[in-house]
Amino acid sequence: MTAAPADAAARRAELVRVMLAVAAEDRDAFQRLYRLTSAKLFGICVRICGDQQAAEDVLQDVYVQVWRRAAGYEPGRSSPITWLAAIARNRAVDWRRRQHPHAALDEAKAPTDPAPRADALLLATEEQARIAECLESLDQRPRDAVRAAFFDGATYAELAARTDTPLGTMKSLIRRALLRLRECLSDDA
Repeated sequence: MTAAPADAAARRAELVRVMLAVAAEDRDAFQRLYRLTSAKLFGICVRICGDQQAAEDVLQDVYVQVWRRAAGYEPGRSSPITWLAAIARNRAVDWRRRQHPHAALDEAKAPTDPAPRADALLLATEEQARIAECLESLDQRPRDAVRAAFFDGATYAELAARTDTPLGTMKSLIRRALLRLRECLSDDA
């Protein structure tokens, strides 16, 4: 179970390094960034544009924007793929609005395909990996308590009884663990 979060953390760290190098106008890093992210960003563009050729054109525009705006990327605010996906989505929506100026793009309407969107799955997977990674950083006792309380639905009283711990102590243990989780989730990498 720890291999997946470690892999996700390594991929994220690699993307952060590459993004920072792109911000310094490193062309080799830009090529690496394209190799690492183009398939995911292309999927976002195809889904919104609905046309492969248009998606390819939009994707090219996305990377032009990335090259120009890379210095504005802040690792502490979002993961690189989240930042890139937002640019891809915005450029594709802009393209679609230009093509259909009188038709409102209403993403609240359900698409004909009920499967989750690729960009939503990507972001959810990254978020889950980050949560798992932060949970693993906790000591065993608070980690087990948080998992039992929030994933298994155990009450604080049940957890206190199971571990022969005073209720107030259990509440404090979980509260401190949640604070550490929040801190971990807000860290840069």
